[in-house]
Amino acid sequence: MMWIALLILSGLARAAIPNAMLRGMPSLPKLPVPERFLTSFNGTALPPITTVYYFDQLIDHNNSDLGTFKQRYWMNWEFYEPGGPIILMTPGEGDADGYEGYTTNVTINGRIAQQQNGAAIVIEHRFFGYSNPYDNLTSQSLALLTIQQAIDDFAYFATTADLPMPGGDAVKPGQAPWILIGGSYSGGLTSWTMPGIFWAGYASSAVVEAITYVISPRISHHSDCFSFRYNQLNVSAYNVDFYDYFTPIREYMPQNCSSDVQAVIAYLDRMFAANDTAGIQTLKETFGLGDVVHVDDFASALQYNLYDWQSLQPDVGPGAMFFEFCDALEVKDGVSAGPQGWGLDNAIYSWGNFWNTTYYDYVCGDGGAEACLGTYNTSQSYWTNVTINNAERSWFWMVCNQVGWYQVGPPEGQPAIVSRILQPIYEERQCVNMFPQAFAYPPQPTTAQTDIMYAGWNVNIPRLFFANGLRDPWRDATVSADGLNKSNTLSMPIYEGDGFHCSDMITENGIVDSTIAAVQEAA
Repeated sequence: MMWIALLILSGLARAAIPNAMLRGMPSLPKLPVPERFLTSFNGTALPPITTVYYFDQLIDHNNSDLGTFKQRYWMNWEFYEPGGPIILMTPGEGDADGYEGYTTNVTINGRIAQQQNGAAIVIEHRFFGYSNPYDNLTSQSLALLTIQQAIDDFAYFATTADLPMPGGDAVKPGQAPWILIGGSYSGGLTSWTMPGIFWAGYASSAVVEAITYVISPRISHHSDCFSFRYNQLNVSAYNVDFYDYFTPIREYMPQNCSSDVQAVIAYLDRMFAANDTAGIQTLKETFGLGDVVHVDDFASALQYNLYDWQSLQPDVGPGAMFFEFCDALEVKDGVSAGPQGWGLDNAIYSWGNFWNTTYYDYVCGDGGAEACLGTYNTSQSYWTNVTINNAERSWFWMVCNQVGWYQVGPPEGQPAIVSRILQPIYEERQCVNMFPQAFAYPPQPTTAQTDIMYAGWNVNIPRLFFANGLRDPWRDATVSADGLNKSNTLSMPIYEGDGFHCSDMITENGIVDSTIAAVQEAA
């Protein structure tokens, strides 16, 4: 019950994000912090795992003259015995407060620490939470928020930090093995950082491939599309179209719900192609979104219901927001629709009614629709607020510059649960909104350079364990992307369960789902 409540609260915390893509940030799920006293292997009482420690991290690893900043970290050495490994993880693109549970054995981190008599650390990523080189998030400051600086942070911490546990000044690489663990974006960081000074790595739902006009590896399913997109890449290699984010959602959500969502999206796209502004306005008003001025913002709002999929885990039941959404569309008088759904008219009415009665308040509260969902008023504080601890702003900087992953509509000829009105320019334009000092026109993220520099899908690193989930919307940016057929080897194991996003990182999910348990045991 605590787990479900935490998911609901995390959804509410994101309720006022007008950029739909940022609702699908590749983030680690949070866990309740275990309420128990900790002792070391010899019975000594340990500090609470919520104790915050500070490390003097270099502001710029290319210019040490700029000095240092205070980087926060948390540590648990209840299982540590001399000779054991040090296990390091960052939660990635967010405030690290609330991730202390990842130092305990309710997660894969702590299970490995327990098995290997190691100590577990969670370290906050630069420019997220309160680990900031500067007291603002202007584009000038964020110039030092890069993948490479984050990688160098890990190395500098491991080789320099004197840890607060007994003997913590004598466990640096070379004195003790270090294991790097990450999930989602931080799983990608694990792959991009290895091997170097780290002896082994565990990467869950690791988004290793920054998407450059995704050459979708779904050859076996969509060979014509693959050929089309390959040809497009030769013409326009900078595009950052990650519509495959929605493919696992479409494949694994209830089929009747998928059918009706596709019907509504196709109806909207037909009206847009025909320039039927009156029909579009009527549809917006059915959803209670008549005040949303721009049709692309309306199309983006319809994505919100799909992003709730990313919050699912195997132990989350019918009360989850995603399933409430599908039940609203597909259950009439206690009867569920067949695989084809109830059809367009009922889907429009039911989906619109769900927004009017439940979802609008969940997303926008008492705010107006245009202020909540519109992306064209650049004077809104959402675009201009440069105070620290603003994860959406920091993450958007990385998206606009290095990783792309713009979650948009698919090409013609593919099933669509999101509108084709949404193309990469919709997101690229918002990079200018957020960072006008950095971008005079919509930028093209350097995804190709990112993949060349950090190997992407071509990763081949010994003692790096990959764990993925079939129902993860980020699957097609991982080494388990459909059609990629990357081999599971003894040197670099790749395991896939039936889980969602980073499901294997949570011990309880292995109790609920035997396929996840198999991944955890293999690790």
